[in-house]
Amino acid sequence: MNRWPDKGRLVAVGLIGLVFMFGAPQVLQLFTVINLTTAIALAVLALSLGLVWGFGGILCFGQTTFFGLGAYAYAVAAQNFGDTTGAVIVAILVAAAAAAILGYFMFWGRISDVYLGVITLTVTLILFNLIRRTSGPEYKIGTALLGGFNGTSAPPLQVPWSGAMLFPTQMFYVAMGALLIAYFGCIWLTRTHFGRVCVAIRENETRAELIGYDTRLYKLGLFSIGGGLAGLAGILMANGIGRVTPDLFGLPYAAQAIIWVIVGGRGTLIGPVLGAFGIFYLTSWLGTQQTVNANMVLGLVLIGFVLLLPKGVVPWVMERVARPRRSAKAGRARVRAGRRAMQPAE
Repeated sequence: MNRWPDKGRLVAVGLIGLVFMFGAPQVLQLFTVINLTTAIALAVLALSLGLVWGFGGILCFGQTTFFGLGAYAYAVAAQNFGDTTGAVIVAILVAAAAAAILGYFMFWGRISDVYLGVITLTVTLILFNLIRRTSGPEYKIGTALLGGFNGTSAPPLQVPWSGAMLFPTQMFYVAMGALLIAYFGCIWLTRTHFGRVCVAIRENETRAELIGYDTRLYKLGLFSIGGGLAGLAGILMANGIGRVTPDLFGLPYAAQAIIWVIVGGRGTLIGPVLGAFGIFYLTSWLGTQQTVNANMVLGLVLIGFVLLLPKGVVPWVMERVARPRRSAKAGRARVRAGRRAMQPAE
């Protein structure tokens, strides 16, 4: 019986997502639809960190490492292949493989959470500075110039094996469909045996090891899946803006990803997605005025949520919704207990 409300929420999320997917392009201007495609890419990035951090307890400050690698791998592969279908596959595999390699050294090296966060942040900053120094004509992969701080162009996504380019509205449908598939795929993953073990490791890694699980292997698997998701986000971002630059590895995206998860609610999957949308439009609005510094506002938002709403918006709302139900259930239990107490003993 307890599963039905959860199923109801998932059905509601799916229906709202489908209505938004097919309805938004019909009522919004093209510029807004293009901006939404960028916001969706960031939401997939937030989802990847929400999965890794919220369900695996892996504090990755450098999730943008795989975000940027996915974007660059897509752009370079698409320019060399002349087709984007294979480029998408290559980009996701490159991001997942990078996460697997980095995760292997961290998890088998028994790096603690704090140092893990420092290492992942350091890696993404190294890539940021490295790619910025590739502006010469000798810095190329195949026929694709890396372009240094100017970046390189990202060919528009094509209909698989047809060569027909997708227009911005069609790209919005693809991005929103990818977000829904990624979200429900993560929901499914967290409910498998693999996902439950990852949550157990998050709660108490030592106990999980004593039971007999190889915690390093489970953490590596989850970290690699999160890297692949971040690579998918990079692909969507590259198509949303039409170009990839070293800024995708930069500290602003790395810091904002943490804020998205904290604001939306760590330990949930819909929370980081909503947090990404909310913060994206907050920063977009702040960018239209010169009175208040956007970074200062983001810092205050982070401090406020950590101090006043540490669980995030979604868990807070769910607690408020569930409280009357728990009270009513407890009341019914007390009534039944009272009736049983009043029955005469046989």
